[in-house]
Amino acid sequence: MTAQGKTPVIFCDFDGTITNNDNIVAIMKHFKPEGYEGIMKDTVERTISIREGVGRMFALFPSSMKEEITSFVLEHAGIREGFDAFLEYLKQESIEFFVTSGGIDFFVDPILKPYGIPADHIFCNGSNFEGDTIEITWPHPCKDSCTNDCGMCKVTVMDRFPADQYYRILIGDSLTDFEGAKQADLVYSRSTLTEQCRKLGVHHVPFETFTDIYADLNDKLKQGVL
Repeated sequence: MTAQGKTPVIFCDFDGTITNNDNIVAIMKHFKPEGYEGIMKDTVERTISIREGVGRMFALFPSSMKEEITSFVLEHAGIREGFDAFLEYLKQESIEFFVTSGGIDFFVDPILKPYGIPADHIFCNGSNFEGDTIEITWPHPCKDSCTNDCGMCKVTVMDRFPADQYYRILIGDSLTDFEGAKQADLVYSRSTLTEQCRKLGVHHVPFETFTDIYADLNDKLKQGVL
């Protein structure tokens, strides 16, 4: 329990946070499917939704490329320093950890498999390879409290943990984390999420490794400032 009598819970981004790279961006820049640049630009500039952008970009690939894309991600993703030790620390402190990823199951699941995170603690987008091209599916869409067409809505996942009962901690780095950051009690941020938190006046602590997060979180818990 925190000093406010709330239960801490962590929601952690995957691409560019748990992994060193943003895997969707890396996939597109490596394989360069024809037409991806314009879709990516529109997604980053938020002229189209994340859901639309990601769906349209992966639809540029034939389904037959599943194994090739998966192998590329597994080889190049890289896990951010201190991740396994951080998970062990959370187990010791009985703090629940949820992966909230805008990534896709066919590469998220195999990367996370060695870490023993329960399947019901991993939220990401799905995939269908039965058609000619890759279809992204959306098992965790936006609900009433979010209308941003996120695809994998982090706000919807966080809403399962009421703010009056839980101290909600978000860890992330980019566009897919912006809406969730507004709802969180504490944000550990990297990259563009740090810039966005500054603009929004959101309480955040910049980090580079999970060792940084562990040190700050442990201090806050020991000092009773959480």
